[in-house]
Amino acid sequence: MRYSLIFCFSLFTLSVLAQTKASGEVFDSNGEPVPFANVILEGSTVGTITNEEGRFYVESDNNYDALTVSFVGFETQRFVLEKRSNYNLKITLKEEENSLSEVIIYQGKTSKKNNPAIDILKKIWENRRENGVKKFKQYQYDKYEKLEFDLNTIDSTLIESRIFNGMEFIFEETDTNSITGKTYLPIFINEESSKIFGDNTLNEEKKDLLGNKNSGFSNNQNLIAFIKDLYADYDVYDNYIKFFDKSFTSPLSKTGVNVYNYVLSDSAYIDNKWCYNIVYYPRRKNELTFKGDFWVNDSTWAIKDINLRVSKSANINWVKEVYIEQEFDVLNDSTFLITRDYFMSDFSFRKKEEARGVYGKRTTLYDNYKFDIKKPKDFYDNEVDPFNEAIYNRDDAFWHNKRQEALNKDEKGVYKMLDTLKTVKAFKRLYDIGTILATGYIDYDGWDYGPVFSTFGYNTVEGLRVRFGGRTYGTLNDLWRFQGYGAYGFKDNQFKYGVSGKVLLDRKSRLILSAGNRRDIEQLGASLTNSTDVLGRSLASSSLITVGSNDRLSSINLTNVAIEFEPKKNFSFRTDFTYKTLKSASPTFSLDYFIDEARTQIASELQQAEISTKLSYTPGRKTTGYGVERTLINEGEYANVFLNYTLGVKNLIDSDFDYQKVQLYYRQPWKIGGLGRMTTTLEAGKTYGEVPLALLSVVPGNQTLFSIFNSFPLLNFYEFVTDTYTSFHLEHNFNGRFFSRIPLIRDLNLREIVGVRGVYGTLSDENRALDASGIFLQAPDLEPYYEYSFGVGNIFRIFRLDFHFRGNYFDNTDARSFGVTGAFGFSF
Repeated sequence: MRYSLIFCFSLFTLSVLAQTKASGEVFDSNGEPVPFANVILEGSTVGTITNEEGRFYVESDNNYDALTVSFVGFETQRFVLEKRSNYNLKITLKEEENSLSEVIIYQGKTSKKNNPAIDILKKIWENRRENGVKKFKQYQYDKYEKLEFDLNTIDSTLIESRIFNGMEFIFEETDTNSITGKTYLPIFINEESSKIFGDNTLNEEKKDLLGNKNSGFSNNQNLIAFIKDLYADYDVYDNYIKFFDKSFTSPLSKTGVNVYNYVLSDSAYIDNKWCYNIVYYPRRKNELTFKGDFWVNDSTWAIKDINLRVSKSANINWVKEVYIEQEFDVLNDSTFLITRDYFMSDFSFRKKEEARGVYGKRTTLYDNYKFDIKKPKDFYDNEVDPFNEAIYNRDDAFWHNKRQEALNKDEKGVYKMLDTLKTVKAFKRLYDIGTILATGYIDYDGWDYGPVFSTFGYNTVEGLRVRFGGRTYGTLNDLWRFQGYGAYGFKDNQFKYGVSGKVLLDRKSRLILSAGNRRDIEQLGASLTNSTDVLGRSLASSSLITVGSNDRLSSINLTNVAIEFEPKKNFSFRTDFTYKTLKSASPTFSLDYFIDEARTQIASELQQAEISTKLSYTPGRKTTGYGVERTLINEGEYANVFLNYTLGVKNLIDSDFDYQKVQLYYRQPWKIGGLGRMTTTLEAGKTYGEVPLALLSVVPGNQTLFSIFNSFPLLNFYEFVTDTYTSFHLEHNFNGRFFSRIPLIRDLNLREIVGVRGVYGTLSDENRALDASGIFLQAPDLEPYYEYSFGVGNIFRIFRLDFHFRGNYFDNTDARSFGVTGAFGFSF
């Protein structure tokens, strides 16, 4: 026993000694910090780059005795490490003698000509399509992905905080991050094992999910999917690396020479391959760029190792640090394949060094590559069972075999810690509060109250409006759902309600049957394209602050029955039967129409039966959940094509009109590299037959001070009415591309936004003659009506202001030539 203890103690001692940690700052001879200096553990390829303030942290599990610090224009400095852990080092670099030009390089820019680093970069451009799985007709490989979230900057103040009363035991699991040197506490981990199949000829890829496991939040696919979407796949060889809904210029991009400085720093053998080391860093602040270095092979010009670190000054919200590291292995003398991808981000409300935040870490491992094994096309088209409970309940033996690297002690501790934490009442309270903020619902064990943000509203007709509602909710994969609400207006003293239910009859084809009824007050004409949401209510009906009085509201009694299915992923087919009764909700507003050919008899209430067929295609849409309702995880990032055909049937259940309506809606987001993101929307429609005002297509105005998607901020409600229309909206967010180059302003991280929107439409004489509302019905038929706007986004990181200008039709009654709208929102 004594010898066993001595042996174990020896092993422990060796493991402690065989570790090197170092942190500090690098200065020049004038005491100024040196950013982007190369810091390497001597005798290794382990190193880092100093940040904008000249700070660094480097760590290795091996034992090293010295650091070397270098940068162009300075003599290389060797610094002896006296201990295994060396913190707060102060290293001063000496400028090289007779090296004025090189000192200028340090001060900002490297040359684009006669620069060996640029010459190597050109070789990478020429050969980048010859590397990786794109080189083969077909490919397949095993993929293991590990996601982890850690609370960082743990100190005594946090540990003693009242918020953690009863949960102090969790701080026993703290450790030090190898990239930043900060103390952290693991709070979440998710593991996934899958098999990937691809065909470059067919341009198809399929993922076969084998297992998924997470700590503390069993089967929470919403959380898992949201995190995965943050860390979308990327390719360092692409011109732009896209994550957090931003496009960062890759250091391997052909446009990189315009935004990066490149320095050939070193050369060495790595895995028996001669490689060059190139250090790169941004030419300007506040742009979406990286700093770091990469090793490139001298014959294939393929990347062997690369690390990328987002500059702290980059115009990105809530993220203080991003670090990416990729490793590639040699399949043969001419092909390099990725084997490891590590992505770490530091989420924080502030970007100060001492600010507390949360690390998000993704480690992806690739193994067992196989090539040119052809699969038939239907292999990629056919889906397996969309929800297999066993995938989320794999045993320990499965994970022991599928993990391509073992969990460390911190990761193993997360599973145990969160199993315990779930039993603590204080943690349950925090979890419940977070759920309410994220979903808008309060959970009452199978029944959710909400949405809580719709409890209060206001409009001219109802005055103050109070709403109470809820939904059934067991799990994300519920096969049926019932929801409803009741509302009361204190001015009109009227009670309103809405109820609906839906059931998923077949999970694979997503065959859904739904029905509902709503009696409420609504702003008709808030959108051109018809909604299929029985319980929907627009912001135009209940905004607390408006531009002028809006009494043009309608009372609606709507009943809907629908069946829908999804024959192909993201392509849905839906058929609705709708019966509705419409009338004015205000004594100062009318929906009256003539009911006889002589135009002498007037009706104030409309009854209408409709049968509609709707086709929707949303390529690229990502959802989570396999129940009757799915959660969207990449809103605004995918295209949407929607086609609707509606048939109005007269005399069916006393219906009033025969007509046909065709509508097309097409929305397309465009990521334009370093120039930001543009969104375009096209809508077109035509109504065949004579119909009154309540069934016409009203160009959506906006009399609120809030931005409402696809509306016209300077139009009043019912200012333009059509039966045939074409509408176009364009908005471009430059993501601070130009503000980042203006001194002082660039430090605010503002984002410039421009927009233009227009509509052209006509209204037939027959439909004009049918109207008895007393409203002057005008269509934008003399020329297309248009508006343009200039906006400033990211104000205090949560607010946006848009300044709108009317382009024409200034003579319309109460026409507004200028307006301002705003919007709150969280974005990266």
